[in-house]
Amino acid sequence: MQSMDSRSFLKGVGMGMAIGASMGMLMAPKKKGDNVIGRALKAAGELADNISDAMR
Repeated sequence: MQSMDSRSFLKGVGMGMAIGASMGMLMAPKKKGDNVIGRALKAAGELADNISDAMR
């Protein structure tokens, strides 16, 4: 059995949450003239950056 570092685990959980949130936003009903995909990707990128910075 492999030993998992708690920092790596938390980083993985955070990335999973970011990806899940962005996928949820992508699959949400779209409104005309609203760039949902762009906003979802931007939010996911910012969240991933924040999680990475918090882990350092």
